[in-house]
Amino acid sequence: MYKKEMRKCFRLAQKGAGKTSPNPLVGCVVLNKYGKEISNGYHHKYGENHAERDALLKLSPKQTQGGTIVVNLEPCNHYGKTPPCSDLIIEYGIKRVVIANRDPNPKAAGGIEKLKQNNIEVIEGVLEEEGKFLNRIFFKNIKEKKTYIVLKTASTLDGKIAAANGDSKWITSSNARNLARKFRQEFDSILTTAATVIADNPQMLHHKKIILDRNCKLNFSENIFNTGEKIYLVNSLKNRYSKELPDNVEITYISETGNGLNLSELFEKTYEKGIMSIFIEAGSKLNGEIIKQDLADEIIQFTAPKILNDNIGISCFNGDTANYISQTKNFKLVELKQVLPDYYARFIK
Repeated sequence: MYKKEMRKCFRLAQKGAGKTSPNPLVGCVVLNKYGKEISNGYHHKYGENHAERDALLKLSPKQTQGGTIVVNLEPCNHYGKTPPCSDLIIEYGIKRVVIANRDPNPKAAGGIEKLKQNNIEVIEGVLEEEGKFLNRIFFKNIKEKKTYIVLKTASTLDGKIAAANGDSKWITSSNARNLARKFRQEFDSILTTAATVIADNPQMLHHKKIILDRNCKLNFSENIFNTGEKIYLVNSLKNRYSKELPDNVEITYISETGNGLNLSELFEKTYEKGIMSIFIEAGSKLNGEIIKQDLADEIIQFTAPKILNDNIGISCFNGDTANYISQTKNFKLVELKQVLPDYYARFIK
């Protein structure tokens, strides 16, 4: 019951991807007392109306008397950027609220209890696991106080991201590359390395960028510095750049381990800076180190129907040594789609 409406909530919520952080993705469908949809809405952007308010304010309380609201996350019960959604639901005479997930944020929780106290029926757990996946970033942020980490790679069928000499243009098609650029915008920041910047000189359009520049090799003439509200340069040295830093650049210092920069420390600092999710596009060494340290929450793997057929070509991941297949790092496939002529697969822990 209400699965069709809940799936529509998920589709509506996804429209806010990349704009609502640190808030969750939420969609809402309003049914009248006869079960007919009369309105819908979603959380468009952080600071703007929540999904329930977006949907209800298109109607009058007379239209919603005895009706039902289907929403993928528990209605909030606190004053933040907007008033509590639970109060508005009560005001509009709604008699039933259907949700996928309870809100894990203790500041916002309590909406279910308040609704029940006002004689509103609450149905919980509709497509609960799908709801958790939709808001996987938000749930990790709240429960673990950590940044959500996504690795994006693009390879041949035999797992190569470049030939041995570094040549890599282009493995995947323009369709796949355009979709990867779209995916970038769903996350708070992108991350790459100075080695990738020097080798490819990419633009990497995004409002926030993180560049690992352990040895201060960049000189700020690279394309990546042409855009972005904030660019974090990460190293363990005091500022040894030969040029003055651009206005949008900030140095972030972290310690080193035996294998380079302390990535766990970096991701603690990104969370403190309010960066709730990071989309990593880098080379095999950083990818491998992320996997070795078990820091990746998700992998998006684009694959082209090509075979390099050269074992010394550069692989997607190169951060460890292994003698047994039992030493593999295991992920769960959650999505597989064609982007002709290529395809991509999404994996989570």
